[in-house]
Amino acid sequence: MHSPGEPALGLLRRARDDAYVVDRLAQDPAAPDWVIGFHAQQTAEKGIKTVLANANVLFPRTHNIAMLLALLKQNGIQPPDQDIFLERLTPFGVAARYDTGLDQSFSLNRERTRLETLALLEWAEAILSNAKNGSVGSP
Repeated sequence: MHSPGEPALGLLRRARDDAYVVDRLAQDPAAPDWVIGFHAQQTAEKGIKTVLANANVLFPRTHNIAMLLALLKQNGIQPPDQDIFLERLTPFGVAARYDTGLDQSFSLNRERTRLETLALLEWAEAILSNAKNGSVGSP
């Protein structure tokens, strides 16, 4: 692998910002679940796109986490361990923001969401760190 480029680093910076919001708001009982879910989805989306960009994999403009995870696998990149949980965040990328189409059966476990979001960010950072240090493969 090569050293991470600016597109990957830019996405990682934004993923960190979203993860910060999740980390803080998940602990605030007054914060709406949809806001936490939205920033968790954005962290996942940008974290996965960070890894794809670093590997020079083209990806579509999408909020679909399952599609992005499939792109990882198609390109021989080990997805994060929490891929099933992350896929469930997809509706928060669009539907939840506009109060339309969010599956009400999905209850947001704030602490799990916080931990999974931070784990996703660590996964992406580890891959970029390995690339920067010249290592090949997943963390």
